[in-house]
Amino acid sequence: MYRRNFLKTASFAVPAAALGVNGMRNINVQERRPIIIDGMGEIRVDYPMSLIAEVLDSGTNVVRISLGSPLPPDTAYQIIIDTYAQYEKYIRTNSDYLMKASSVADIEKAKKEGRLALMYYFQNVTPIGFDLDRIDFFKNLGITSIQLTYNTRNLVGDGCMDRTNSGLSEFGLKVIDRMNSLNILVDLSHASMATMADGIKFSKQTVIVGHSGCKAVYEHPRNTTDENMRALADKGGVIGMYQINPFLGPKERNTLEDYLNHIDHAVKVAGIDHVGISSDREHKHIPDTEEERKRLEKEMVGKSTKGIFTGSDQDKIDWPFFISELNGPRRMETVWAGLEKRRYKTGDIEKIMGSNFYRIFKEVIG
Repeated sequence: MYRRNFLKTASFAVPAAALGVNGMRNINVQERRPIIIDGMGEIRVDYPMSLIAEVLDSGTNVVRISLGSPLPPDTAYQIIIDTYAQYEKYIRTNSDYLMKASSVADIEKAKKEGRLALMYYFQNVTPIGFDLDRIDFFKNLGITSIQLTYNTRNLVGDGCMDRTNSGLSEFGLKVIDRMNSLNILVDLSHASMATMADGIKFSKQTVIVGHSGCKAVYEHPRNTTDENMRALADKGGVIGMYQINPFLGPKERNTLEDYLNHIDHAVKVAGIDHVGISSDREHKHIPDTEEERKRLEKEMVGKSTKGIFTGSDQDKIDWPFFISELNGPRRMETVWAGLEKRRYKTGDIEKIMGSNFYRIFKEVIG
């Protein structure tokens, strides 16, 4: 069904294999498709262009990528600088397929040229330390968004995994004011509900909850209350529905239908103009193996000894980590088809799949 709609929009679909490795793809087809934005996903610097070609062929135009995560305070600044340099080289080396996007004009240019737009942000204010001027520095690097917290308390507020549920600190209010003045988008993912509510309340510009789920559908610390979703919508914001299996339901293996239930609920509570898609993981297929589980646990524990991953037995990653139907580069295509099956109108699907996030980017980032 999704492919049929694309045929109507684009005249024909381009097989991924036909996209080649030297820019040999039908750019006119890419340009005429509706915009599709992954509000938080992972494109890693070791991805071959054959994989990027398949992501593009699936319809995806923009992926908002995190420069390092979870960014422990002692090394956060250097992680951002190092990761930034890696992505700058990766995009420069593969400029036929990739483009850094620091504005909606960049997004439009990438779409017109059939390239995948990558938007930089990071998931904690720890790289800033106490120095507000570093926010200006990151703006000059092309960072489009900053997430205030990552699971645990920092200088600006509480994270979602904290025992307490406090709101923004005085420094947190200053951080938001500086971000607002620089047109850097405030992201409230991973925040405690009180910190999230304060971020929505005190930001002078529209904010997002870039990647989360619905607490009313499944009670999990990473998910968002109806109250905060309504407040977010009242301020014009968008919440991106993530695709992490253990965050979406109690079953060992949640399905595409369980994921769509979160989208349905968010639309019911916040409205069709305030919901987006944020996969929250890699755009390649992740093998459902014990070896891969250990690799992911090592990666997360190695980056943070404070928070959801500590390396202890009780903190082992619930496995499988991914929804099977969405585990791969064509995930956005699958979500579109699922929304069609649930009888969403085409215009509403386009909002959820990209135009809601695009509106926020245009309004705040420019």
